Formats: sequence, C-alpha cells, structure tokens
Amino acid sequence: MRLPRDAKGLFDPEQTKPLIDMYMDAGFSYFDTAYVYSNSEETLRKALIERYPREKFQLATKYSPWHGVHEVCQNIEEVEHQLQQSLTRTGAGYFDFYLLHNLGEDRTEVCDNLNVWDWVQEQKRKGLIKHAGFSFHSSAEQLEKILNDHPEMEFVQLQINYADWENISVQSRACYEVAHRHGVPIIVMEPVKGGLLSSPPKSVENILRETNPDVSYASWAIRFAAGLDGVMLVLSGMSTLEQVKDNISYIDAFCPLSENEHKVILKAQEEFNKISLIPCTSCLYCVNECPQNISIAGSFTALNNLSQYHNLAYAKALEFLHTSGTGRQRASACIQCGRCERVCPQSIEIRKELQRVCEKIINA
Repeated sequence: MRLPRDAKGLFDPEQTKPLIDMYMDAGFSYFDTAYVYSNSEETLRKALIERYPREKFQLATKYSPWHGVHEVCQNIEEVEHQLQQSLTRTGAGYFDFYLLHNLGEDRTEVCDNLNVWDWVQEQKRKGLIKHAGFSFHSSAEQLEKILNDHPEMEFVQLQINYADWENISVQSRACYEVAHRHGVPIIVMEPVKGGLLSSPPKSVENILRETNPDVSYASWAIRFAAGLDGVMLVLSGMSTLEQVKDNISYIDAFCPLSENEHKVILKAQEEFNKISLIPCTSCLYCVNECPQNISIAGSFTALNNLSQYHNLAYAKALEFLHTSGTGRQRASACIQCGRCERVCPQSIEIRKELQRVCEKIINA
C-alpha cells in the first residue's frame, strides 16, 4: 500500500526492487498486498515474484467485500473472480495468507450473506491458499462475535499502535485483548499509523528524544507493537531504502521495550490524550438513523486525526476512505435534520462537528 510511486502516481516496480532486495537480503520474507491496492499486485509480480524462487517468500493478499467504490460483491462468483484476478496479477500460483479485507459493520454482513467463510475454506482444500484470516477495523464487540462465530479463522490483522491504544474509535487495546484471549495469532497493521508516528506531535517528539535521541520515532512505535504477546508479525509500510534500513536495524535483533521505555510510551500516550477529540465510539447508531447515509464516525475519525497530527493530506485521504471508499456520503450531504443527535450515546453535537469536517477537511 505504501510502495514507491512513479510520476503518474502508480506503484513503480523499478523503485520497489531495491527495497525488496535489501529486505530479503536481511532475512525477511513476508509481503502484504490486496486486491484493491491500485497496481500493487502487479508491481509485486515484477519486483518480487519474477525475481525470487517462490519458496523464498510468503505472500498475503485480500478479498474485498466491495468490488467498486460504491458496490459490494453480489454473489460468490464475484468473490471467486477477485481471487482469480489476484492470482493472475501476481503470477504467484497460490497465496500463503488470504484475508477477508476490512471486516466489521456491513463488510462482515457481505461475507455472511455470501457465505465467504465456507468458500475460503474450500480454496484452502484446493491449495490456492495456505492460511485464511481477516483484517479488521471496527469495535471489539464486533471482533468478539466474528471470532466466536468463526473459530476456523487462523489469524487476525489489527490496527495496533501506541497512539490508538486507548482511542475510543479505533479500540486498539480492546481489539488486541479480544484476539489474544481467543488465542488467535495477531498480525499488526498500521504500527506507525501510516507514517504519522514517524513525525508525531511536538510534545511527543520531545518525550521520545529526551529519552533516546539516537533512535527514530518510528522505532518506538514498531517495538511497542512487536513486543505484545500473541503478535505473529508486524507490517510496516515502507516507501524508501532509508525506511527499510531503519526498520531492519531494530527488528533484526529485536529487543522489546524495557520497563522504563514503557513508562516513556505511557507519557507519550498521555500527551495524545491531552489533544481535544470528538468522543465518538463508532457505535453507528447515528448512521443507522441518517437519511443521507453519511459516514459520520468515519468523518470524525478523519477530523480527530487532523487535530492530532496536523497533516491535511492524510486527513483528506482518511476522509475519502471512510466515505466514498465505503459507499457512504460525505459530511457535506448533511441536511441538518438532527435525527443522529437524538440517538448519540455520547451526546455529540453531530451537525456542528460535520460542519467542522467540511470546513477543515473537505473544503480546505
């Protein structure tokens, strides 16, 4: 998802090759892509699969419950088509890990309605995939239900980082604890929060630099995630040779955070908590009432991200992901009816906050 891009904005195989070579030479072998990651699958074919023996690497890709910006998969034939397309794009022959992508809310319903759960087990029997799991972006309660209903899932991929550990929307700690209690191996995604924790808020930078000025800010984030019990591996999206080199420097001979370093992370988390955020828990009561089908929780996630990191480009991308990327409407579609506010358990002034989303993100 974060491979280097060319002038047209597409992933570039030639720029990617040196990154892969450095990574492989250091003894690492796991690569994560997805059906919906632009031309990522084709890029990996050219930069990795055509250049290395198949047994030398492990490849993960994902089935997406939606096959277009506004369209969910309608039948199992469309699900099958995605797998065959991924196999064609990569030329990998099979996938070591195959994920049901971004489950939670209506994405889980698609998998339930089409019985994708049984279908993915059939693909294992055919030898097209070796291990089946899912990635997840929703509440701990929903994760609990999936793991109770589908104990056959072999792993779960969760957004875990120290900044989101107690975030009421992401529920990083709560989701981790659910998966760990079930004994399901955890793959960590977004350990550096899309790169934002490589340049955290100034108050957090000061805390980390005062403790150890000689290590990268990203190293704190990845070591936090990698040191958690039950974590199988940590995915770090890398775009440059410098990032690959930095990650290798503290993972190759991995040392978990010490007791004192955990105290430092706690101070950093306290600084994040001082930033005023919309107290949205993503319960989605508001969305169920909204006649405009606005992605209210997703819009608030983007605005909270902007408040924390002051990165407008990232906030805009996040807002698009949670609105157009899921088939829901943007904050600008609000008709000020107020039905959302009548059911909000957090008593959020939703209409006012949606206007802030328009002012600070959509129209900025």
